[in-house]
Amino acid sequence: MSARELVVLGTASQAPTRTRNHNGYLLRWDGTSVLFEAGEGTQRQMVLAGVASPRVERICVSHRHGDHCLGVPGVLARMALDAPGRTVTVHGPRDAEAHLRALASVADADVHALVEAVDATHDADVPVAGVAGARLSARLLDHRVPAVGYRLAEPDGRRFVPGALAAAGIAGPDVGRLQREGVLRGVRLADVTEPRPGQVFAIAMDTRDHPALDAVLRGADLAVVEATFLDRDRDLAERYAHLTARQAATAAARAGVRRLVLTHFSQRYTDPGEFAAEARAALADVGADVEVHVAADLDVVPVPARR
Repeated sequence: MSARELVVLGTASQAPTRTRNHNGYLLRWDGTSVLFEAGEGTQRQMVLAGVASPRVERICVSHRHGDHCLGVPGVLARMALDAPGRTVTVHGPRDAEAHLRALASVADADVHALVEAVDATHDADVPVAGVAGARLSARLLDHRVPAVGYRLAEPDGRRFVPGALAAAGIAGPDVGRLQREGVLRGVRLADVTEPRPGQVFAIAMDTRDHPALDAVLRGADLAVVEATFLDRDRDLAERYAHLTARQAATAAARAGVRRLVLTHFSQRYTDPGEFAAEARAALADVGADVEVHVAADLDVVPVPARR
């Protein structure tokens, strides 16, 4: 099993369907888990997906619309059942703070729910938390109520080059010594390593196309983006402040996303293939190499291997 992967718990916008639960996206990242969105029924989807609730460190909600947060009480209740007395942090925009506190109160569960509001803006990433050595941040998007996109970015680092180590005569415990001390027998760490870009996960739910969307998605190895409508209904997307599959794919191309997960589908559509076809056509139009995955409930999508 990949140490970094997305478990899709629900893919429906507004109303669930026979095949789509309300939104829920669990990111497994180096031994911990972050739940993004918790629509109605998320607790049951976690059971079906085999998700261990004690590993969920925090819940990140994009905004206060019900299809993104009405499952919070059930998730907290499940956490209290599996690991009573534990602490979990719930994040959301300032506009949703009172809503999230009320939902945590409704749960009335043996879990310490800390609700932390994010004062996000369109213009900069706002720090949210540290997650297993990576930086979780948020940025305000463009929806009918304040909604944020989240970005989890691992710091850039360096990795050893086996051939360079062998040429320098560094092996066994000496590799660790060199890493700790920086220099060993005249060999510098920089002599036997190369840059290792940090991995990036991004999620952007309800939003119109906006420069802030590009900022949330920039350089993401794995990006989850709403595609509520198809382009033939672009007027509805604009009216209700959502994206089409074409707009989502085009934004991913602009931002240099590697693997794009489309989700948050309107119940008016029954053929997921239409979303894939529209997104891939948009990418072909701009000559972008972005892998497209049209999400289905209970899919597991790995974060791509490092470049």
